Amino acid sequence: MSKLFKVFVYGTLKSGQPNHHWFSKDGGYYKFLFNATTLIKYPLIIASQYNIPFLLYSPGHGKNVKGEVYEVDETVLANLDILEDHPNWYERQLEDVYYDNDENKKDKVWVYFIKKFKSELLEKDTFECYDSKGAHGLKYVERYQRSAGDNYKNEIR
Repeated sequence: MSKLFKVFVYGTLKSGQPNHHWFSKDGGYYKFLFNATTLIKYPLIIASQYNIPFLLYSPGHGKNVKGEVYEVDETVLANLDILEDHPNWYERQLEDVYYDNDENKKDKVWVYFIKKFKSELLEKDTFECYDSKGAHGLKYVERYQRSAGDNYKNEIR
């Protein structure tokens, strides 16, 4: 059996969101463990012309972010790294999260952050919880719907 990892997801990888299917690519193992909230506040923003949720690495700013924790094997973690372009775009690091049903219980999990970003992004509205079809009205634009060769990353870095 391969090594197992705990991963916290807060955006399009959550259950019912547009990229959740990445967990089941290539037959890897994944299992939902629990809903969680970050111990530290971070800015969860929606940005770019494609309305992508980004968790900016700016500890103490923003909100305690709610998400889901999954147990994954090496195959699934490698696929998530591909989706997030780790370590070139998002950077994955270990962070503490609280179990939503027990604030006295916490766990150390992998979280994907944007660490290099334009400072003006810190002025955007921040969210505690993300849903592509949320009241914010900023529906996520899936990759197959985007213009070929368009580099939205210039809007972030």
